[in-house]
Amino acid sequence: MKVYLDHIGIACDDLEAASNFWRLIGLSQGETDARVDEQGVTTRFFATSNDNPSAPMIELLEPTGEDTPVGRFLASRGPGVQQVCFRVENLENMISYLLENGIRMIDSVPKIGAHGAKIAFVHPKSTGGVLVELTEK
Repeated sequence: MKVYLDHIGIACDDLEAASNFWRLIGLSQGETDARVDEQGVTTRFFATSNDNPSAPMIELLEPTGEDTPVGRFLASRGPGVQQVCFRVENLENMISYLLENGIRMIDSVPKIGAHGAKIAFVHPKSTGGVLVELTEK
């Protein structure tokens, strides 16, 4: 099964303030932000390449409230890298494979994330302390 780096998620207090740097270095902001109520977050994506739509992106994550995963992350750690996301060909198969091999999942069933993508999170205890998101688009 092929795996690709999809994006790096960065928690921030304010999407607009956090966007300045990414624009200044030449990344292209996506057309629309996405509010994902189930995750309690509003996301904004920046493309690292206009020539390659499969190139990794930067995702800014602004919590919709303090009692959300990103809100709690900001309260305990402050702004910064919150997760690394990998795109897989078949999310259900990847989840089954990881579970069969003793990997602890936060989501054993895919959810719908930003822009309708199927997502699932791997628990940081199984990844050396990094929150890993898996996506299938």
